[in-house]
Amino acid sequence: MSSPSEVLDEGRNCWRIARADRLGLIIDAEAYFKAVKEAILEARHTVYLIGWDFDTRIKFEPEGSTLDGPNKLGTFLRWIDKSRPDLQVYVLKWDLGAIQSLGRGTTPLAILDWMTSNRIHFKLDGAHPKAAAHHQKIVVIDDILAFCGGIDMTADRWDTREHKDNDPRRRRPSGRRYGPWHDASTIVTGDVAKALGDLARERWLWASGEKLEPPPDRPSIWPASLEPTLSDVDVAIARTIPEFEDRKAVREIEAFYLNAIASAKHTIYCESQYFAARCIAEAMAARLKEKSGPEIVIVNPESADGFLEAVTMDTARYRLLKLVREADIHDRFRIYTPVTREGEPIYVHAKITVVDDRLLRVGSSNFNNRSMGFDTECDLIVEAQAGRKGVQGIRDTITAIRDDLLTEHLGRKPAEVGALVREHGSLIAAIESLRGKGRTLVPYEPDEPAGIEEALAENDLFDPEAPPSWSKRLLGIFR
Repeated sequence: MSSPSEVLDEGRNCWRIARADRLGLIIDAEAYFKAVKEAILEARHTVYLIGWDFDTRIKFEPEGSTLDGPNKLGTFLRWIDKSRPDLQVYVLKWDLGAIQSLGRGTTPLAILDWMTSNRIHFKLDGAHPKAAAHHQKIVVIDDILAFCGGIDMTADRWDTREHKDNDPRRRRPSGRRYGPWHDASTIVTGDVAKALGDLARERWLWASGEKLEPPPDRPSIWPASLEPTLSDVDVAIARTIPEFEDRKAVREIEAFYLNAIASAKHTIYCESQYFAARCIAEAMAARLKEKSGPEIVIVNPESADGFLEAVTMDTARYRLLKLVREADIHDRFRIYTPVTREGEPIYVHAKITVVDDRLLRVGSSNFNNRSMGFDTECDLIVEAQAGRKGVQGIRDTITAIRDDLLTEHLGRKPAEVGALVREHGSLIAAIESLRGKGRTLVPYEPDEPAGIEEALAENDLFDPEAPPSWSKRLLGIFR
């Protein structure tokens, strides 16, 4: 594999490495929803919206609109269609099937309204193996600006970084409240945005058979509500694509994870919706057995969202944590759940990995088997490579991002985390010294699973690593 200072390898653990004039890390959907609307307002030629799900009833700004145009996604797109006669909008949503769609409120009906225009194009993407998911969350504006990460433009996602208890703004379109939700995405300009435009056009071709042409060049844009995190930096795009018909499998994300874990010198910090991928757990276990291996900190939700996911993913997490903890002979592993000031668990949907001060990954992939080879995923990665211009600034920024995330989870001041890491020489020791009552990180202790839960976790029916075994099992069930 690559040397410890150079993990990224185009064509093996990433698809392309392209320059970003500016890159911003977006934490939580309050900032994301507003920035996406700002960007669409600046679009002149094409907008690509690619997602696992869209709900046209969601509000960009639940506390009241400060931007032009309607505040709800569906009515805003209809307004954009009328006010931007040269703009083409392409909406690509995972085709989860007609039966499942019946449970998603008025979304399908609202989408039909868009089809009265010849400038708003909507497709359900079923170009995937049976029961696989198109899990990418990508927005591209005129090939000059793009968003890529883990935030879906659907219900139950909007929240602020404060994750306030009983926040009245956290409401579904039905009016029902939902709990605190932690998420993340990125925004990029430059060549990497154009590369994401290429990816979007490829996805549209798979779904529709229609080949789209790139938009003409135009000056760069940037949402006024966001500050760039990095400038003039190389960004890698890593993908998971399952084998389907004549399309070959792509497992760049899995390769990156394994290379990144193997390369870590001091710390691996991860936020993920799940901890259910055996390959990840085994790679971490191998490093924990080493005398001078890295500390590993994982931030997970208390439980997966939904009954079936909880049974499957939480049971898999129980089994894999047993494997990892048995390997942790030097006491360098921790897994935490964030809670609000009043102790309510915050759901972790963010997908972030920080390795030392050298690697930052943000995307759609989770630590589960599906993200390694069965679902369609897309991550962005920044590496601080030794000898490159500005490398120390990149390293400082990657460290600051990790500390800023921990500041949010621990309810502390920004300077405290970094100062204590330096004082203790240990990320885990710093976290432990800062944990307390109220807003904090709570050590996760799994309940022992029941027999049926063990049985589900033992097979690959709900979290398969690749299409073939899944397809055979699925056909057997519905035959």
